Amino acid sequence: MIKILVLHGPNLNLLGTRERSIYGHVSLEAIDRELVAAAGEGVEIRSIQSNHEGALIDEIHHGRTWADGLLMNPGAFTHYSYAIRDAVAGVALPTVEVHLSNVHSREAFRHRSVIAPVCIGQISGFGWRSYLLGLEGLLSFITENRAD
Repeated sequence: MIKILVLHGPNLNLLGTRERSIYGHVSLEAIDRELVAAAGEGVEIRSIQSNHEGALIDEIHHGRTWADGLLMNPGAFTHYSYAIRDAVAGVALPTVEVHLSNVHSREAFRHRSVIAPVCIGQISGFGWRSYLLGLEGLLSFITENRAD
């Protein structure tokens, strides 16, 4: 069984109602359902959303005791949370950073991620499907790198 921790950062609880022209009409609950369906049998998905940096860090730390990988949309923390970056580096879980919008086509402050350098990959710009693409990449990475 592969176990994946999915973390949704600040304001993602408002998906489906928040700035629909940027973030779409799909709710966070719908994204979580799609992730479980896409993962299929043999993969456990645990999803957590928090608007609080420390709570996300606590979940990353806890994930090292049970998870095989981390799929994370850090929201605005992407651009300045060295604490989340250090937590990801510290637990050494393979991590994929995802974003609904194409952060590189938006405001300049969104172009840089302080978390991406400690991730195995980053996916952005595909709306809610960014999560599915990130999950696919993460599961492939875990499967290919498992010790036999």
